Amino acid sequence: MRVLPRSRLCLSARILCATLIAALGVPAWAQTAPAAAAQPAAATEPADADSPAAAPLAIVPIDASDPGGAATVTGALEVAGGKAMLGAGSSITSGASTTQVVLPHRGVLRVCAATTVKLAADSSVPAGDTPGLLMAIDHGAMEMSFANTQAAGSNADIVLTPDFRILIAGPGSSDLKVRLGADGDTCVDNTGTSAPYVVVSSLFDEGLYRVQPGQRVMFQHGSLNEVVDTEKEPCGCPPPSKTVVNEFPLAVSEGLAPSPAPAPPPAHPASGTATVAPLVYPGNASGNAKVAPAPPAPAPAAPAAAPAAAAQAAPQAPPPKGKKPGFLRRVGRFFKRIFGAE
Repeated sequence: MRVLPRSRLCLSARILCATLIAALGVPAWAQTAPAAAAQPAAATEPADADSPAAAPLAIVPIDASDPGGAATVTGALEVAGGKAMLGAGSSITSGASTTQVVLPHRGVLRVCAATTVKLAADSSVPAGDTPGLLMAIDHGAMEMSFANTQAAGSNADIVLTPDFRILIAGPGSSDLKVRLGADGDTCVDNTGTSAPYVVVSSLFDEGLYRVQPGQRVMFQHGSLNEVVDTEKEPCGCPPPSKTVVNEFPLAVSEGLAPSPAPAPPPAHPASGTATVAPLVYPGNASGNAKVAPAPPAPAPAAPAAAPAAAAQAAPQAPPPKGKKPGFLRRVGRFFKRIFGAE
């Protein structure tokens, strides 16, 4: 018996297996995908920087000179040129002032002071379509000025609050303001007569409310059943507070700058023109002097003339009148004259 070499046996077995597979077909469980390295690399085109998919969701300016008023950004971001490029899943928290946020292919988002807004987008939209933007807010206020958004239909922009889902219909321009108050009060202002319709639906109850163009609505206690459709208070960011001027700057307190000159004291009348109340003696010679009311202040004069004027103003009391002598006293005077007593 002739023994074939092992190499020829393996070759014969491979030929036999290939013949059987060609005749019977390959079973499904035996099929395997070719290796990725064996496939030629597919040519890929670079993404257009101006396409909605390539653009960031938001662009926030970063001001390091004002730590208290600057905004804080978190999440997927890239910082370049003093600006933060935000992607999906990022958030913006304003400081002591309103933050201007640029939304590519939409417009401007103003995040009011002490307010946090979280951003998200639908990544499953077809290429070339503008994905809908989701803006979540749980306190504070924000304003949206969209010059021309292409998000529409199922990709419309949405504002999400703890109680409501606010849908902004598109495409077109819109100017919407949302403010959250105490006890779930939600103010929605659809500014402009040509604004698109805004649909507010509850996250817990059935029903919806359509905010007409140019209408300002207050949903009290987070309910669609308690609606004030003629709200008078504004729904957007509050006006900036006035800056208080420091009356005593730090440079003066440190001795680096001279202190301001004190204010001059108020002017007082001259000492020679002081009004003196005259003493008036009544004509009954009772000896009880009474102080008369002070006359109006005289015109300013020389200090030496004031006492003389005061002396002339005081009237002289008349001398007391003597009583007539009686009969006995006249007789006594007669005898005094005779006998030389006088």
